[in-house]
Amino acid sequence: MSNCIFCKIVRDEIPAKIVHRDDRVTAFHDINAQAPTHILIVPNTHIRGADEISAAHAETVAAMFTVANALAESHGIAASGYRLVFNVGPHAGQSVFHLHLHLLGGRRMAWPPG
Repeated sequence: MSNCIFCKIVRDEIPAKIVHRDDRVTAFHDINAQAPTHILIVPNTHIRGADEISAAHAETVAAMFTVANALAESHGIAASGYRLVFNVGPHAGQSVFHLHLHLLGGRRMAWPPG
C-alpha cells in the first residue's frame, strides 16, 4: 500500500530505528513508547489488521512471534516477562491499519492496560 506509514518504513522511505529485518518481517522501536522496551513487529507485505489474517498468513504470523520472542531475549526482558499485543480496530487503539505486533516490557504491566 503506497500511503501506509509502516509499508514506507519497510521500504526505507521513512526512517525508523530498525532492530530486525528479514524476508518476512521488520521490527522497529515505537516512536510513542508505552514501556521502556516498545517494539513493533510488522509483516513486510501489507495486511490491514489481525481481523484479516487467514491461513495463508500462517508463516508470516509465526515469524512475527518468533522475532518478538528473540527480541525480548536480546533486549533483556525475556526473564522478567513481556506483553505481546495486537490491537484490532479503532476502539481497541489501532491507529495504523497495517498489522503490527507490539512487544512491550521493561516494567511491570497493569491489567487492564491503560
